[in-house]
Amino acid sequence: MDELRTTNRLLCGMLVLMALATAYFAKDIILPVVLGLMLALTLGPTVRACSRVGCPPPVAAVLIIFSLFGIIAAAVYFFSGAVTIWFDEIPVIMAELRGKLRAIIESFEHVRQASEQVEEMVVSAEEGGEPRAVVVDQPGLLTTAVSTFASFTTSLAVGMVLAVFLLGSGGLPQAGTAAVGRRSRSQPTDASAIIMVIERSMSHYLFTITLINAGLGLSIGIAMYLVGMPYPPAWAVAGFFLNFLPYLGGLIGTFGVAAFSIVTFESLSYAFLAPALYQLLTTLEAQFVTPVLLGMRLRLNAVSVFLAVIFWSWLWGIPGALLAVPILVMIKVISDEVEGLAWLSRLLSGPPVEETEKKADA
Repeated sequence: MDELRTTNRLLCGMLVLMALATAYFAKDIILPVVLGLMLALTLGPTVRACSRVGCPPPVAAVLIIFSLFGIIAAAVYFFSGAVTIWFDEIPVIMAELRGKLRAIIESFEHVRQASEQVEEMVVSAEEGGEPRAVVVDQPGLLTTAVSTFASFTTSLAVGMVLAVFLLGSGGLPQAGTAAVGRRSRSQPTDASAIIMVIERSMSHYLFTITLINAGLGLSIGIAMYLVGMPYPPAWAVAGFFLNFLPYLGGLIGTFGVAAFSIVTFESLSYAFLAPALYQLLTTLEAQFVTPVLLGMRLRLNAVSVFLAVIFWSWLWGIPGALLAVPILVMIKVISDEVEGLAWLSRLLSGPPVEETEKKADA
């Protein structure tokens, strides 16, 4: 019996490793499917609400997906000019940063030169000759950003098409019912019920996060305007989109604001006010606003969120980082509904209300 359990665990481990390898090497195929499933789960309740007022699901699915595509295309069109200006100004900004932070950069440069000299001495002593330096050409920042954006846009377009077919055919709950069957004509299967719970949770999560990010972006734009930063609307939009990346988005936004602020203002002490405000707003949002508005059911352990972001970023890059928390929410909801996965639900959940209140009282 023990040998059978050990064998089953080994087989499960091998299956997980094979699935991860497939997800890594077949990213271009799997990522659009995952995006389509996420869109179908998120927009499923909206399509059913439209069908209840007389709009057929296929028509509602096409209208909703095309409306979403139009909103994304309009946002990209209106703010592409500001993003292009930012990328064009990056060389100038970097040059001015080097001038203002010359003392700090020179100290690091001395350390780097000393380490290179030590390395050359070690290599020369081991090989008895001059070390050879191998230089690998790396793509530029703009080329990498354009390539990543184009790849993600293609995956998103394919995912939207898949979502249209899923939503138009009745949604994922209908698919779960058809695949598993009904126990009776009046009672849906467990799979269908779980999928409907996932749909409601995903819709609630993404809708709430979008509203929170919109409020955060507006606050960031106002704060940047008050301190005199250039392009306040662009910083508001950047804060809105970057906050969909947990942890990483806040850091990227803070460093970006810091770079522009140091170049814009003469006083370094005043220049650090803008990034400090940006970091303060993102911290307040992450620690207070989001936990309160999402509620306990969708509250996740900070460690699990951080590990999920790292893992999916490694696996699929920026698209993986964007999907990390929605995937984690889906896993959390499934573990809440399945009795055998109660341990996983407790592992992913945030601290209980009682513990939080005790810590606050202490």
